[in-house]
Amino acid sequence: MKVHLKQIPPQGLHIEGEEDAAFLELAEHEEIYVKTLGPVRYSLEVGLSGGGLFATGSLALDLQFECVNCLVKFDYPLRVENFAMQTELDGRETVDLTPYAREDILLALPPYPHCDWNGERACPGAARNINDVSSESHAWDALDQLKLKQRK
Repeated sequence: MKVHLKQIPPQGLHIEGEEDAAFLELAEHEEIYVKTLGPVRYSLEVGLSGGGLFATGSLALDLQFECVNCLVKFDYPLRVENFAMQTELDGRETVDLTPYAREDILLALPPYPHCDWNGERACPGAARNINDVSSESHAWDALDQLKLKQRK
């Protein structure tokens, strides 16, 4: 997502396109399973103002996560609707917007992805309400049955 400064007219420039999602380096995030399902799509308004470059718009990416509760893989459409960045110009002819887009996308990732994120599915591994669990299967019953040696 490189922008050539000399191609930006005084009224600004609209840019749209796709960028290979490899720049996100999501494979390095081992805390959660996440896989890109396509390119990063962008629609941005770019302009020059007071010795700086700004860009606003939206970013979109389709991902696959693994549910932290039931370990089922599910698709997740990540959308950054209010992308905004500004940087000072230092004599360069081009400005690369990918580091700014990467930061906003990484911040938008769900920290604990759940397969029931949109309400279309009930996660079989989701914690149930403790009042809905019968006393026979209550989690504390297993602890009550422990035979512990007492110290003398």
